[in-house]
Amino acid sequence: ILFCTGAAPRMLGVPGEEGLRGMGVSYCGCCVGCFFRNQKTAVIGGGDTAVSDALYLSALCQDGYLIHRRDQLRAADYLQKKVAEKNNIHILWNSQVREIQGEERVSAVLVDTEGQETRLDVNGVFVAVGIQPNSSLLKGKVDTDSAGYILTNEHMETSIRGVYAAGDLRKKFLRHIITAAADGAIAIESIVGTL
Repeated sequence: ILFCTGAAPRMLGVPGEEGLRGMGVSYCGCCVGCFFRNQKTAVIGGGDTAVSDALYLSALCQDGYLIHRRDQLRAADYLQKKVAEKNNIHILWNSQVREIQGEERVSAVLVDTEGQETRLDVNGVFVAVGIQPNSSLLKGKVDTDSAGYILTNEHMETSIRGVYAAGDLRKKFLRHIITAAADGAIAIESIVGTL
């Protein structure tokens, strides 16, 4: 059996997020950032992905906010240095999005900064607060890491003989379509080799 159930972006779970998904709410700045050229955007998060998205969007967008719940970023130092040099990226420290607003498209986000609520007029919201594996079907059955990613060997075999995992579902360094496809090719070759 080969499992390729992938991973999903972690959601904020705030009002407006689900209803405006695909209508201004996105989980990948590089994927759809071009649709927000010369507009205002907000990126939520403080890790490498969030800061990379903010940097990418800063080259396209009029103005951007980087909203982070802590008082310092977790991103790599070189990314932090780059974002600090950008005049059109405004970092909101100790802040959390409370609501994403809009009728047919995103029009604003409500942000709580240490008890003070602010409304930011934006056209796009990019959520970059992590991803989670779609591994609940295998929970408690095969070995996983603490985040729930399936542990495999180089042949994509799990801890149970005859059960394989490939793609973003498994623990690995890089999660992209090309690495998922490579995992799948390795898994199929491994499975065929056991027949």
